[in-house]
Amino acid sequence: MRRITLALLLSLALPVAAQSIPPRKLLPIPEPPELPLPSPSPSPSTEQDASLEPQVTIIKRGEDTVEEYRSNGLLYMIKVTPRIGLPYYLIDNRGDGAFATRSDFDQGIRPPMWVIHRF
Repeated sequence: MRRITLALLLSLALPVAAQSIPPRKLLPIPEPPELPLPSPSPSPSTEQDASLEPQVTIIKRGEDTVEEYRSNGLLYMIKVTPRIGLPYYLIDNRGDGAFATRSDFDQGIRPPMWVIHRF
């Protein structure tokens, strides 16, 4: 019982003792540097900028929505969004026009391509 009482008294005395210690000499905080001015955005009218962006074609097939993604005129990904269920993707991994099937994923290691969060 005495030990508990002593521990309680010491725990109450520690904050008082901490306040009586003089603070250290602190250095002043330097001013933050000035932010650079934003650079003007490049105009989207240039041919080079237009070729870098993928072209997306949205097709409605029955109750499903199909989005075709093309880059430089080549179809590289298809996103199929069914009316019920989650969307799935067909990807041309080799660039030969053959889209990946279940058996193609068994060869080699590929990272998972799931959508975890959208902003």
